[in-house]
This record gives sequence, structure tokens and C-alpha cells, in this order.
Amino acid sequence: MAHIKLPEFEDMTPAIQEKARPILEKTGKLGEIFKLLALDEKLYFATDGMIQRFLLDETELSYEIKESIALLISKENGCKMCVDVHKGIAKMLGLSEKRIEEVLNGIEAIETSEKEKALLTFCIKASKKENYKILKEEIDALKVLGYTDIQIVEAVAITGYFNYINTLSNVFALGE
Repeated sequence: MAHIKLPEFEDMTPAIQEKARPILEKTGKLGEIFKLLALDEKLYFATDGMIQRFLLDETELSYEIKESIALLISKENGCKMCVDVHKGIAKMLGLSEKRIEEVLNGIEAIETSEKEKALLTFCIKASKKENYKILKEEIDALKVLGYTDIQIVEAVAITGYFNYINTLSNVFALGE
């Protein structure tokens, strides 16, 4: 049970209800993270914009890499709810059960290129408290592998987003 009272659909602002209605109609429920964010319209729409632009829109990174980052960072941060949610989203975006299980077993278990493993390893390091110790040489190494500045920034932005959403979920005991 969440550590704070989460609003029900009827308690949400009309603008948030408009976003929630299709989810309710399709799934019959709203997730606790949706409800938590719905406490404040500014918080909700700022977060929703990140979700749309980083994860659901086509970007410089494939859905497979983006969802791999989502799963890896959520697992690393101990956010069971986020891992469970993103297993479903990953399937919806075309990731196979095999790939999802590989990701959840760690980077070395993923059957992919060394290039992709390097980016995922970098994202885990970027998610840590001591990310300020990352060196230019580490970013340059990703460029040598073929990643563009935009792809690297996008990967770190997604990493940061999951640190943010995992923190909200963990602090308020969502999904427990």
C-alpha cells in the first residue's frame, strides 16, 4: 500500500482525466504511478512529456535499447513495480520474452553486440551516485563504437528518467 493517499479518477483534474480515460477503458485500472503523478497537474504533464518523447516516440535509439535501459535501471534501483510495468511495455513494443529475460539477467546475459553492451554498461554507471566521475574518454569510447552525441545524450536522459520514476515509486512504496 502506498505511503500516501493516491487520488481516484474522479478526484483528478479534468485535463488528467482526459489522459486517464483511455487507459481506464482499455485496462480497467490506473497504475499507482499514474495516480501519484496525478496529485499535481504540472508534475503529471512534465512526466508525461518525458514518457512520450523519450520512450514512446521514435527517436535516435531503438525501442529495444530504450526498454533495455528501462528494465536495467529499474532492476538496478530495486523498483519491482517499474520492472513489472516495463516487461509489459517491452512486449508491447516488440521485445521478445527471451530478450526481456536476458536483460533482467544482466548485461552479460544479453545476446547482442559489444557496441550495445557498452552503451548499456555506460547507462548503469551513469545511473549511480558517483556518475560525476565519468570521464570524457568513456563518452569518446562510445563514439568510437558508432554512437552519436544525440544517442548518448538520449540514453543518459532515459537513464535519468528511470532514476526519477524509480525514486518516486520506491519512496512512496508503489506497487507493494
